[in-house]
Amino acid sequence: MFRCGIAYPRCRWIVPLLLLFAIIFDIIAIAATSGWVEDEDAKSHYASMWEQCRGRNDVWDCKSLMEHSWAQAVAALMIIGLLILIIAFIISCVALCCSLNISMLPVIGALLIIVVVLQIIALIIYPVKFNEMIFEGNYFYTWAYGFGWGATILCIGCAILFCCLPRYEDELSGMAKTKYIYTSA
Repeated sequence: MFRCGIAYPRCRWIVPLLLLFAIIFDIIAIAATSGWVEDEDAKSHYASMWEQCRGRNDVWDCKSLMEHSWAQAVAALMIIGLLILIIAFIISCVALCCSLNISMLPVIGALLIIVVVLQIIALIIYPVKFNEMIFEGNYFYTWAYGFGWGATILCIGCAILFCCLPRYEDELSGMAKTKYIYTSA
């Protein structure tokens, strides 16, 4: 016999695990000292969320980006998003892993939507304003910036899951009757 659908009791563990990965990705993006932007050769100019460095022959002149209001806004939005994400992770662990509390799932979904909005705004402001500040050469947005987008994409998926899971309360609790594709008459 074949079982249809998703193994919903596993979702109780997988979705908080995905949120943990989103937290790790956000921490990597925020804490990276380079890797948000690099010049074409990655030898004369690079930047993180916090500072930019220019140099030649291993002599670097680093300046803080926090002198600019747009960089402060990006940092604030990313950090606030991370804090709300951590709160959503803790609530999801309590709601899904410790005991099954279906009423908390839409709240977690709403928190994740807030995180997504904050981080998308930050991840769009950064390249727009950085490109306005730099006029020469070609620049690439690299691994740490990608981790920021990865965390945001994970949050989008988890927000959708948390908003949809309350419809499947019986399946999550294991009380639903197993459905089969083939039944004998």
